[in-house]
Parts: sequence; structure tokens; C-alpha cells
Amino acid sequence: MEIYNTLTKTKEEFIPRDKGHVSMYVCGPTTYNFIHLGNARPLVFFDTVRRYFLYKGFKVKYVQNFTDVDDKIINRAKEEGMDPLALANKYINEYFVDADALNVLRADVHPKVSEHIKEIIDLIKLLEQRGHAYAVDGDVYFAVRSFPEYGKLSGRDLEDMQAGARVEVDVRKKDPMDFALWKAAKPGEPSWESPWGPGRPGWHIECSAMAQKYLGYSFDIHGGGFDLIFPHHENEIAQSEASCGKPFARYWMHNGFITINQEKMSKSLGNFFLVREILDKFPPDVVRWFLLSTHYRSPLDFDDEKLQVAGRGLERIKTAVRLLYEALDRPDSAGKEALDAARFKGKLAALRSEFEQAMDDDFNTALAISVFFELSKEINILVGNLGGVVTPAARQLLADAHALVKDFNYVLGILKEDQTSGRLLLEAPAKDDKLVDALVQLIIKIRQEARGKKDWATADAIRDGLKELGIILEDTPQGVRWKKQG
Repeated sequence: MEIYNTLTKTKEEFIPRDKGHVSMYVCGPTTYNFIHLGNARPLVFFDTVRRYFLYKGFKVKYVQNFTDVDDKIINRAKEEGMDPLALANKYINEYFVDADALNVLRADVHPKVSEHIKEIIDLIKLLEQRGHAYAVDGDVYFAVRSFPEYGKLSGRDLEDMQAGARVEVDVRKKDPMDFALWKAAKPGEPSWESPWGPGRPGWHIECSAMAQKYLGYSFDIHGGGFDLIFPHHENEIAQSEASCGKPFARYWMHNGFITINQEKMSKSLGNFFLVREILDKFPPDVVRWFLLSTHYRSPLDFDDEKLQVAGRGLERIKTAVRLLYEALDRPDSAGKEALDAARFKGKLAALRSEFEQAMDDDFNTALAISVFFELSKEINILVGNLGGVVTPAARQLLADAHALVKDFNYVLGILKEDQTSGRLLLEAPAKDDKLVDALVQLIIKIRQEARGKKDWATADAIRDGLKELGIILEDTPQGVRWKKQG
């Protein structure tokens, strides 16, 4: 397996730090709004990377953080009249709604900045002790020139960097390129006690502290969007390696931008599309298929027509799988089918190999998708040759094809799977089903409020009324669940 390493600007053989184990840290969103399609690309792609490692038999520890302490969150909270941490938590919950829709597996750890202040303070103290940080009036800055390798990820020369850096003009800094590790508290902002007085972390220090806590030094893969290379990831490397004298991450992976008319999609430019809005127009599986249809390091230009094309392509896969299921559901037959079992088995083996070669070559999902198309073509040929006759031998070939479909789909994460039957779900829930779920969830919330007030009569009346409508509520330690009766 080879991965393009942004740090070395070349493809390298992937050799994990610990045999049979993969450690991954991917920068998550700053939670002050719903995620847009540009946020969704790394979310979906690195989920696919993780899935492929799991498919290959590795044990994977996957960490994706939430930045829940940040200037953008504070400003948005003021606009909405909310507590900043409450606002951040609101959008963390909304993030999971979109991530679940896109079939993104939950990370093993989703650390939040607000829950790791101690680790952040300890790291800043260590940098200060080693001469890489200095305090000024309650702020603490990283001394960039104390780390001679600064710029090795982005390839920029220190003297030429200032114009592109996210730095505030501050005459107290020893060098304009020095960046904040800790910010002194301002009225009305979240703050925590520290050796330098009350304050909050700067942007970059959070990922260094949390990655080191959960993955240790020199972990395998650090990922994120191309826009994070500088200054965020450059600063992470500097403060992390300055603190311990060891490599921070061994492989750096960055996905290309989503563009609108060849211009980067971003909230700051105002040309972004929220995932929530896109999912109102297109099924989640089509959106995920679209995001994986181009190699991750290449730009991906967005418009409705391209999503429609992606939908038509995915429908070809679904049609083949429907035919496969129809054949599997037929009763066993006697007779002779017009098929070459040896050729078909050989073709399945060849397609598995081609799929793995595509993914082993820097996770080329675009090529892997083309292999999936070839598999669907072979399924169509097989089912056509059966002529409605499904002997035990033919059933085994169908089962082999289904197993390969499921493996391809598991890696790409396109279609969700029915946990009872093990079959892929080919149809998105109808809008009516979504409306019913939303209404039932609202009724459950009202019932829970009644229970909280010990209004048992109202709570029981709601439960009994839903039961009469064929909806059963189940109170579990994890919360209230509902299902249709019968």
C-alpha cells in the first residue's frame, strides 16, 4: 500500500508504527454552524480510508476532534444569544445527524477542546520550559524561530510566510509569525484558570494535545483538508515536535477542495452549500458516491448536474444488486444454466484484486468505483444467463457475487446494510417516513417533559394513544425508542 505523504511530497509505502494497527487523527469541524459540502469531503474520504484498513484486517484507532472553543463560536453565540459551549454542543449534535446520513462511522474518540484544557495547559507549560513559548500579559505565544524546521510541511520559507498566515497584528510578539497557544480571557468569553491567568486555548494547540493523549508520539496518519496544511498543520508539527523531540505524525494526507465554478467552497466566501440543504434534494448515498467519484487529492467541482450524473451511475449498481436479490429469492430449480462457473469465479477474484490495487494506490476511490461498475456488469450477465433457473451451484455463484458487492460497498460506505437480513438497503427512506419519525420524536419529547414533571397521566395517555395508532414506545437505558407494531 502506498500513500502520498504531504510532508515528503511523494508516495511512500505505508508501514504502520505498530504491526497490524493503524492510528489516525483527522481534524474535525469548528462547531458554529451546520457542516457544508467542503467539510463533508474529508469526513467521507477519511471514513473510507479507515474502512479500507479495517477491510484489510488492521485494527484502527480513529480520532476526530471537535473544536468547541473558538472565536467563530463566540461570535456566533453572541449573535444567537446563547452560551458559546451550548451553541457548540448544538452543532455537534447536528454534525452527527449529517454524518449518520452520509453513513460515516463514529470515531473511536471524538475529543472536544473544552474537555481537554488540562492536557493543553500541560503541553504549553512544557513548551515554555523548553524555551519554545513565552508569556505576555496573560497570552502565551509559540516562538516560531525556535523550531528550525518550521515550514517543512507547507514548503514555505519563513521569510515569505507572513502574508498567507492567519495572524493578528500584535506588537507584543517577538516575531510576527509567532502564534497564540493561550489567549487571555476577555469579558463574556469562556475561560479557564491557568498559570498565566484565566483564558482559553489558541486554535492549533488543541490538536497537538489531543492527538498525543489518544495516539501517542509518531502516530501513523494525520488527515484533513488541503486548506489546513498552513498554518494549522504546520503549527501542529512545530509545537508537537518542539515539545518532545520526536516526529508528530508519520504520514500527512490532505484532500483537495470542493469548488464552485473553479473557486474554493468556503463559508468565508459565501459560496458554500450546507450538507443539510443538499440532502433535501439528493439521497445521502448519491452525495457520498459523488464525493468519492474523484481522487481525493484532486479538486471536485460541484453543481446539481454532477450530482444527477452520480445518481444515474449509482442506480446502475443498484439495478444489478436488485437483479441479484431477485435471483437469490427464487426457489431452487433443477436444470442446467447457461453459465461458465469457472470463468465467473475467476472474474470475481480478478475484480477483488483490481479493487484492492486501486485502493492500495493512494486510496484511488475513483478507480475503485469503476471496478464496482465492472462487477455490476458481471452480475447482470450472470443473472441473464440463469434464465430464471437457480440451481444450488448457481446459488453459490450468486452468493459469491453478493459477498463481493458487500465488501466493495463496506469500503466505500455507499449503501447502508439491513442488520437482520445482511442485505444492502437500495431505497432511501421515503419523505413520508422521515416526517413520521420527526413527528414521533416530537411526541416523545413532549412525553419526556411530562414525565420530568411527574405528570404520569399525560405520559401514559401519550404512550397509549401512540399504541392505538400502531406505534410502540420502548423505554431503555439509552433513551426512548419507537417501532411500528407488528
